[in-house]
Parts: sequence; C-alpha cells; structure tokens
Amino acid sequence: MLLSPNAMGRRLRYGLFCTTAIIALFLLLPIVFIVLLSFGSSQWLIFPPPGWTLKWYGQFFANEQWMTSALVSLKVAVLTTICALALGLPAAFALVRGRFPGRELLYALFTLPMIVPLVIIAVAVYALFLKLGYTGTLFAFVVSHVIVALPFTVISLINSLKLFDQAIEDAAVICGASRLQAILKVTFPAIRPGIVAGALFAFLVSWDEVVLSVMMASPSLQTLPVKMWTTLRQDLTPVIAVASTLLIGLSFLVMLIAALLRRRTSPTR
Repeated sequence: MLLSPNAMGRRLRYGLFCTTAIIALFLLLPIVFIVLLSFGSSQWLIFPPPGWTLKWYGQFFANEQWMTSALVSLKVAVLTTICALALGLPAAFALVRGRFPGRELLYALFTLPMIVPLVIIAVAVYALFLKLGYTGTLFAFVVSHVIVALPFTVISLINSLKLFDQAIEDAAVICGASRLQAILKVTFPAIRPGIVAGALFAFLVSWDEVVLSVMMASPSLQTLPVKMWTTLRQDLTPVIAVASTLLIGLSFLVMLIAALLRRRTSPTR
C-alpha cells in the first residue's frame, strides 16, 4: 500500500523524533544516575540507592578541602575567561580584518590546541613551568587553561565578526565617531552573542579541565576535578557524586544564563 506524501512525511518526522529521543536519553542517563547517587543513603556508589538522604551534601560543604578546591576551580575559570576574552578579541579582529602575510598560518596556530592531544600539551606546559618554578601556582593553572580555552573563544569571535557588516561601523566613523568609539558602541553590541559564547566556552573548558590541572596541581592547590580524581583513587564515597552533581549544575546554570542573555539581546521579530 502506497502512502501519501503527507503520511510519509509524518512517519519520517515521528521516526526522527524517536531516534533523537533515544540518543538524548542515552547521553543523559549517566548524568541522571550520578545525580541520583548523590542523594543515596548508602556509603558506596550503589544504584539504585537503598534510600535517600542529604548527608553527603552536608559532608561536602562541611569539608574544607572540598570547598577550597571548588573555590579554586571557580577562581581559575573566571580568570581564564577574562584572559581568553582579552586575548581573543584583538586576535579575532586581526585574523578577520588584517591583511598581512601568514594570516592563515596564525589562524592554524590558534586552533592547534584543539588538534594536538591534550596530554602532550599538559606534559609540555608542565616541563616549562617546572623549569620556571611556577608549578602548583594559580598563575600556572590560568595560563595552561587559557592555552586550551583560547581557540574556542577565538573561533566564536571570528564567526561573529564575519557575520557583522563592517559598513555599519564605517558609517559610524563617517558620522563623526572615532574608530575606537565605533568598535565599542557599534561593533561590540552587534557581536555580543559571539562574545558571550566565547566566554561561555572558555569558562566551561576551564571549569572541568582535569588533565592539565593534574599536572599543575600541588598538595595545597587543587581544582575540584583534581580533588575528585585523587579521591577516586582512594575511596568511592557518594561525596564524589555530590561534587559531580555540583559540576553539572554549575555548567547547566552557566549555559542557561548564556541562553537567557542571548535571547534578551537578540532583536525581536
């Protein structure tokens, strides 16, 4: 029996919906499991939990080492975001609007940390900072995280600048504004979604980075992923599930805020 085009289209849409739902469920199940484990009453990571409790959250927030690691992660992520934007904005302008030899090579160098295996970058950065005597410092954390976060910020800014019509900025200059004023008051508001996206990527890359952080860490200075990694090697307590849930929650919160800001700044149709 031949189906009409409308019936066939409905079946295809239904099939695509079911396939997407199954894939999304497959991706979300580990996240759901770890969140549920953080509320389990068992002292081990057992699923399904025999009961429900909040005592592991109490232990997490009462433990000075966990809280210190969380604050270090937050501080490193914020500083990484600021540095990535401060370096990425002029780099994006130079790569989009600059006319100089080697521009394509420079762009390739900016994207190189996305291609090179992270463990190679970690070993190289560790060897450099070990020779300079900066391992185990906040400076080493921020610089190493900026190296891997900067490509995401630069690419996001480059895409926004390519979509922006530079003639609008030139019109502001013709009307009497300086080039800097035109960039600050015309270009930056227009590419704000790209700036927000670049900041978001930089924050999230730094927030859950573990390979570089393990190489840069010291007994007195650890990020939250490093603390989770060291604790996993010693004991499988639900406190690790609590830390994982907080990592997931903050990442979701940052993405939600970015989506709200983008919706607020986008023009209404």
